[in-house]
Amino acid sequence: MEKKEFGLIGLGVMGKSLSRNLAGKGYKLALFNRHITAKEEDVAIQFVSAFPELEQAQGFDDLTAFVESLARPRKIFLMVNAGAATDAVIEELIPILDQGDIIMDGGNSFYKDTQRRMERLAGLGLHFLGCGVSGGEKGALEGPSIMPGGAQAAYQMVQPYLESIAAKDNNAQPCCTYIGNGGAGHFVKMVHNGIEYAEMQLIAEVYFILRQGMGYSPDAIADIFEQWLKTDAASYLLEITVDILRVRKGTGWLLDEVLDAASNKGTGGWATAAAAELGVPATMISEALFARYLSAFVEERSTAAQGFANEHTTFTQATDNLRDAYQLARIINHHQGIHLIDAASSTYHWGLNLPELARIWTNGCIIRSVLMEQLIVALQDTNRLLLYPILAQKAQNFKQNLSETVVNALTAGLEIPCFSVALNFLNGYTNTHSPMNVIQAQRDYFGAHTYVKRDSGSTETGGFTSPK
Repeated sequence: MEKKEFGLIGLGVMGKSLSRNLAGKGYKLALFNRHITAKEEDVAIQFVSAFPELEQAQGFDDLTAFVESLARPRKIFLMVNAGAATDAVIEELIPILDQGDIIMDGGNSFYKDTQRRMERLAGLGLHFLGCGVSGGEKGALEGPSIMPGGAQAAYQMVQPYLESIAAKDNNAQPCCTYIGNGGAGHFVKMVHNGIEYAEMQLIAEVYFILRQGMGYSPDAIADIFEQWLKTDAASYLLEITVDILRVRKGTGWLLDEVLDAASNKGTGGWATAAAAELGVPATMISEALFARYLSAFVEERSTAAQGFANEHTTFTQATDNLRDAYQLARIINHHQGIHLIDAASSTYHWGLNLPELARIWTNGCIIRSVLMEQLIVALQDTNRLLLYPILAQKAQNFKQNLSETVVNALTAGLEIPCFSVALNFLNGYTNTHSPMNVIQAQRDYFGAHTYVKRDSGSTETGGFTSPK
């Protein structure tokens, strides 16, 4: 039997879409899905028979037969749940693989887990790549953004496959590039998702301001967003929100039937923890995550609302001003996310290419936008976006609009955590002085933690206490 050139394990939504994408490029695939009696039986076999592009693919529910069907060095792409499930599949594969075979993890794995797996498998003569994949079901089918990390030699052996299925940028180049060694690929995907959290939260806050604070209907908000799509505010997330807002249910809107409690799958928490570990103020990612956490307390929020009588008041504000406030908050979000990636690159010696990273995020991925295309140029000049002259000028021009938005919304009793934290960050980042001298003096007072003198840079202690 002819050996297959590429294998994929895990036929969930993303795994099926990636399989069809690969097959559509002419690759001969072996596909595996676990066998669970009366629950998951012959999944791969049935999938192969369902789509004409999979005519040369073969489905398996026996792992050994799947591995034996692959040409060496075997190239196996995992699309299974992160964590214990990924470890379990790897442990099953190890005894039936040969030295030089390659395992690629396309799930949202924690980057330190990826590093651990990579080191263990390298000791067994096996290659392991952590591949961030963004784009959702449609992106996986039509072309995702792919962020592979690990040994560069291993990447080069699978590069033609990954680049061929990736989305293409404005210059027809694949939105896939070698990210860096170790867990770099999954770290970058983790921060991508963190930026995504804040982008989604900002759009939700704009919707809330327009709906609750200014009295617009979902259709009217969709009209406003459609106008924004013709400007630098355009993004994939804004585009799909227009579609969401237009879905009717009877005489109303389907959106009004959706419970206002957002879930998460872990990457936002990992990004927040990484920011704390690396000492980076990624406040918008963390605030977007905590907003989701707060939303989950549905009954508790309802009880509290009865006791506080927190009635929303309405206000008027030019929608162009709101758009500019939104744009500034987005610039701050991307500034923080890129700072986090840059800090990890320095700490772990990854040598990440930030302009190239922005390039592969211009298509295929969830956070693609006009702004991202502008960042390719900005990141060639500086790793701190708010120091790039064009973006710094926008920040100066739009700051008053951001302040007006925050004041109006908070005064009206609206929850706008990401807009608020964006303004706070900007105030802190662009002021020469901060109140942190008081905190350091307090630390020295109760714990003799010392302080640095502003004029000389010398380290002092004991100046704020006197003998009792």
